[in-house]
Order: sequence, then C-alpha cells, then structure tokens
Amino acid sequence: MLAGPAVRRVAVIGGQRIPFARAHGAYAGVGNQDMLTAVLRSLVGKYALEGQRLGDVIAGATIKHSRDFNLVRECVLSSGLDAQTPGLDIQRACGTSLEAAILLGNKIALGQIDAGLAGGVDSISDVPIVYPRSYQQKLLRSHRGRSLGQRLAPLLGLRPRDFRPVMPAVVEPRTGLSMGEHCEQMAKTWQVTREAQDELALASHRKAAAAWQEGFYADLVIGYEGLDTDNNVRSDTSLEKLAKLKPSFDRSASGTLTAGNSTPLTDGASAVLLASEDWAKARGLPVLAWLGYGKTWAVDYVGGHEGLLMAPVYAVAAMLKDAGLALQDFDFYEIHEAFEAQVLCTLAAWESADYCRERLGLEQPLGSIDRAKLNVKGGSVAIGHPFAATGTRIVASLAKLLAQSPHARRGLISVCTAGGMGVTAILERP
Repeated sequence: MLAGPAVRRVAVIGGQRIPFARAHGAYAGVGNQDMLTAVLRSLVGKYALEGQRLGDVIAGATIKHSRDFNLVRECVLSSGLDAQTPGLDIQRACGTSLEAAILLGNKIALGQIDAGLAGGVDSISDVPIVYPRSYQQKLLRSHRGRSLGQRLAPLLGLRPRDFRPVMPAVVEPRTGLSMGEHCEQMAKTWQVTREAQDELALASHRKAAAAWQEGFYADLVIGYEGLDTDNNVRSDTSLEKLAKLKPSFDRSASGTLTAGNSTPLTDGASAVLLASEDWAKARGLPVLAWLGYGKTWAVDYVGGHEGLLMAPVYAVAAMLKDAGLALQDFDFYEIHEAFEAQVLCTLAAWESADYCRERLGLEQPLGSIDRAKLNVKGGSVAIGHPFAATGTRIVASLAKLLAQSPHARRGLISVCTAGGMGVTAILERP
C-alpha cells in the first residue's frame, strides 16, 4: 500500500542554513555540492543523526552542472548519515525546497517513512557555462566517426562563433523576457509605485538587521567559508539611498524595479528535518511546528491571461479553502520577496473584489493582512535568494517563530517561481 492505516501529522523539528552570500563573493570557490553537504552535515550533527538511516532526503538546485545529475545522493553520502539513506533531486525553480518539504511531508503523513531532510541549494558563482549547439553537434559527429577522416571532418568545420560561451540567464523561454521584466508588467497592471516598493525593501533590511542583532538566526545559520552572517543585509540603507538607484529592467522613466527593491543574485543552501510525531518523541526532539497544508499552482502567463509571478495568489486561495481558514487567520505571513513589486501585487490581488471574483471564483475578496506580521525577520530582498534554498530557509525561520511565540497559532508561506508557478504552505504551532 502507498498509505498506512492513518494519516500522521508532520513535524518540523528544525533547520539549518549557511549564510546567504551575494554572488561572486564569499562562495566563489565552492559549488552546490559543497554548500548543500555542509548544511546536511550540520543538521546531522545538531540532531545526533550520525550513522542513522533516514527515510529520504529530498532537495535540489535550479542551476546545476551535468556532473551533478545525482546531486542530493552525493551530498547524502558525505553527510554522516547511513549510506543506505536515499536521496532525490527535484527542481521547481524558486519553490524547489518548499516543494521538497511538501513531498517529504506527504511521505511521512502517509506512513511511508518516519523522518527525512528537505532542502535546496543554488550557486550563481559556479554556474555551468556551455557552448553553442553547433559546437556540441560537431563534437558529437566527430565522436561517432569510425575512421580518422570521419572524426576529423566535423572539427575542420569549427568556426570562431562555435566557441562563444552561452551564459545562463533568468529568462522565460516562452516569452524571452526576464523575470524582472515580467514583474515590471505586473507592477504597471496593479499600479504599484516605486515608492511603495522601496518602503517594503527598507522594512526588509531593517527587520533582517534587527533579527541578526537580537540573535534570532544564531542557531539557524552556521558559519561557512569565513562568512558568519548574510552579507546582503544593509542596516544603514534608507529611502533616500534606495531612491537614487536606477531602474534595472524598464530603464525608461516609468521603470520601478531596481537593484534595491529586487532580490540580489545569491549563493547559499538550506535544509530542514521533518518527522512523524512518534519518531520525534522517541528521540526526545521537540516539535517546533506542524507542516499542515501545501499547495502548488500555475498560471497562463504566456497567453497574457495572468502575470508571471501571480500563481501564489491562486494557490493560497485554494489552500485556505482546504484548511477552512481565512487569510486573516495567521500570526505570521512569509511572502517571498522575489521583487517587492510581486509582494505588493499579491496583496493587492487578495484585496480586490473584482479579481477574487473573476479570477479566483470567490464571492468575497480574501482581504488585507496586517503588514506588521509580514516577513517579520526580514525577507529575501535583504537576506538574499539562492533560488532553490529559499523555501526551507523560510520553513525553518517560521517554525522557530511559531515555537517561541506563545500566543501564535499558525503562519502562511507563499513562494512565486519561474515558469508562472507558485508553492504555498501552512505551518501550525504545536
């Protein structure tokens, strides 16, 4: 059977990550396997898992080398876990590690496994650089040649253009537009101002700086490669400084997205330990939170029906229906700040009666949230955003928030992704 006799609750035991670093800086000399292995090793040590077999380790990277086809399994073999622990690579762009947590949670809930690790990693400093397809095809034709002449002929046809590297880009293949260009379109549709984006970015930096100063991240982040804190947090920024930055995507006078109100290119890794209640009790491990609900959605951004990064709006609406909750029934909201414009578009959509009726099929708008409960320990604009690592970074932080807040009941997670998709989840306090 795929399921046991009863559905079990899924416990978030805790998480770890390395400091998130701006690309081409502190982690320029390491790659995905190095970073994810460091995080897994840290979790194994933190929870005394050395030599133990876990049910599964599910993680992934948005950008990885072909040599990393079995990335997670290789990291598991260097983690200190029993070598019989399996590893699974997945990829759902920026939602990768949150999706990993949901998939792992499903296995635990259904009784297939008792415990496992979910995570994600991404390196912009160690991206694969490939060459044009023309070069690849000539090399393969040479490889298939049976005689010396057949092997040499394709190589004699090489031209200088064949050696021009093709760098990876955050561009949607179906539209040719970058994520930032798509988000500029969304900002114009929802009439989101530059000033509102900068204000949210300033709040993100201030909250993240305060969280680091108060020690909130002390047991969630391990030092790595000489770095002890996220190096993108700007405690000294201001609205005046943010206002001086030029638009990054629409460079005309109407452009609103800048380097200050958008996430920086970032390297990093994160992971969380999930388990059944019985497994945690048997080891004396306290439960920080329950992973209660998860939902994934996609929108038609290619046909122009919806903005690229609006899928979480739909996912949250459907998830709230599953849970029988209202948008206001949360003590914390973790909305991934891919761009502050995306967060503001999401909030505006939930507040719009017309949008909720026509797009979400709701009789009433989902309504507004208390902004004081939004990304209270900083968001991705300040902390950074290694694409696949952000989801479990949020899960670990939110679980700790719930555990240390006696009057809190639950928190909501919303992550937008490339490809017009979104991943959302609900954590509940034990």
